[in-house]
Amino acid sequence: MQFGVIPVCDRRFSNDPRWVRGFLAMLEAEGAESVWMPEHVIMAQDYEPRYEYSVDGRAPVAPDTMMPDPLEWLSFAAACTERLRLATGVLIGPQHSAAVLAKRLATLDALSGGRLQVGIGIGWQKEEYEAVGVPYADRGRRLDECLDAVRTLWRDDPATFRGDFVRFDRVFCDTKPVQPGGIPFYIGGSSEAAARRAGLRGEGFYPYVISPEDLAARMATIRATAAGAGRSLAGFSVTVWPASWRPGATFDLGLARAYRDAGAGRLIIAAYEAGDSTPEALRALVAGYRDRIVAAL
Repeated sequence: MQFGVIPVCDRRFSNDPRWVRGFLAMLEAEGAESVWMPEHVIMAQDYEPRYEYSVDGRAPVAPDTMMPDPLEWLSFAAACTERLRLATGVLIGPQHSAAVLAKRLATLDALSGGRLQVGIGIGWQKEEYEAVGVPYADRGRRLDECLDAVRTLWRDDPATFRGDFVRFDRVFCDTKPVQPGGIPFYIGGSSEAAARRAGLRGEGFYPYVISPEDLAARMATIRATAAGAGRSLAGFSVTVWPASWRPGATFDLGLARAYRDAGAGRLIIAAYEAGDSTPEALRALVAGYRDRIVAAL
């Protein structure tokens, strides 16, 4: 079992280079496998309540929350670390140009020595799509094309792709990932559609706010979808954040075992679960999780 950490997303610390260096050094020293930075380009003050993981459709965002650009932040993290894997959790794929994204991801993978893994999903905030100039409709299909187009640019020289939303003809993307087979994509989302997308296009699955029972059901969908497409799931990886489903359950070993038995190979904790942003509290959270949960699995 591996474990990763969502960093502090707080305007007091997240863009402070000295603080971030210390945080990353602590993660490596305490044996964390990966760090996962989320993405929201903007948060609307009066958004439509479309957030699907709460009863009222509102996202649980604290007043001091700040999310830096994940790829820029992870580039800084790459320069500050040697072993820590670098992950987005999750990148909102349809809001990005496939060609620009292919170049940015490949560059980061090369400069980090092949340590990048990309959690990617469709998001939920209509106002965010409007702000970046991308239609909210058909965002699932846009993500599918984005994934296919990015892989085409990494694989083919020259590359040609003709979709409904992405098109290019005989072009070269001169920067390639250094990981054999390309950078792994972890499909984000807890729905059946997300599970089918993971079975068809993902190297992994990163559901959010999901019970162990529902994870097991989604894994059945992933396996059936992959089998129907003649696709192997060798090396497929599942990442779960237990406390997103049951707040306060960070150190519930029984829950962690249930996720493991349902198919999870990596568990996530969020830095805010420490209850404090002091270096001592964050180190105690990470070391405690390593010793009390991960070691027991």
